Amino acid sequence: MRISNTILDTIGNTPLVRLNKITSGVKAKVLAKLEFFNPGASIKDRIAIKMVEEAEKKGLLKPGGTIVEGTSGNTGMGLALVAIVKGYKLICVSTDKQSKEKFDVLRAMGAKVIVCPTNVPATDPKSYYSVSERLGKETPNSWYVNQYDNPSNAEAHYEQTGPEIWEQTEGKLTHFIVGVGTGGTISGVARFLKEKNPNIKIWGIDTYGSVFKKYHETGIFDEKEIYPYTTEGIGEDILPKNVNFSMIDLFEKVTDKDAAIYTRKLAKEEGIFAGNSCGAAIKGVIQLKERLTQEDIVVVLLHDSGSRYIGKIYNDQWMKSNNFI
Repeated sequence: MRISNTILDTIGNTPLVRLNKITSGVKAKVLAKLEFFNPGASIKDRIAIKMVEEAEKKGLLKPGGTIVEGTSGNTGMGLALVAIVKGYKLICVSTDKQSKEKFDVLRAMGAKVIVCPTNVPATDPKSYYSVSERLGKETPNSWYVNQYDNPSNAEAHYEQTGPEIWEQTEGKLTHFIVGVGTGGTISGVARFLKEKNPNIKIWGIDTYGSVFKKYHETGIFDEKEIYPYTTEGIGEDILPKNVNFSMIDLFEKVTDKDAAIYTRKLAKEEGIFAGNSCGAAIKGVIQLKERLTQEDIVVVLLHDSGSRYIGKIYNDQWMKSNNFI
């Protein structure tokens, strides 16, 4: 009998699917790694279980304890699954730009959700970075995850996601493209793939309002680059330790409007009901198409499910209010 002992045993081994219509102008073969097939509907399930198990081994997280994390939603969902199975409490700190669906799901899974303002500096006491760190110190018997700087984040992708992509493509891929937020996915996968073949190109997708692209190209952390944006899950106004810039060959920025439009195009043209950052990743591939040849095999990673964005990207009224359609 093929039986998983818990829901956590179903994490990983997500499918790789060829894109046929949305990338029709791209000469290369473009393959999408569909991470919303994970039980928590995003790639963050992978890092949630890895970070918790490492914290348990180190004695940082004790039985009956409370997990505290700042999250745009997906890591929180992964941690909720782990907390339920392992018997922990969970406090998720997020920002008011995230979709209502994310908060509803987290609360449905037993998490306490605290919402902070988006439009404040990372160092502000009201920012979700500051609040989550403070709660991690103030809450009795708690552990603050800190996915941005936690090395288990990238390690999960080095151990799991990278090997899966290598095996699924029989080592023939030439490019790996993914939206960058905490940096764990791109850095962990890049480390594995470049160990296998240093010629594989690693391209990160950034958003306008984020510091990654300019910092990668100039080494300058430019606060003038920072301003509010609607694309969820990628871009940062900080430099997480998990972003290994030396492993990344190129950053490409995609606008909020294009990210939203191409997320919807994925659903209508490919039947892939994906999240906000997924549209940004696809548009990034299209913007970089002149760098690709017919011999190239591109893997683009799609982080999460469209179910988290029903009231935003997939809502005409919201799209019109943002002048996206």
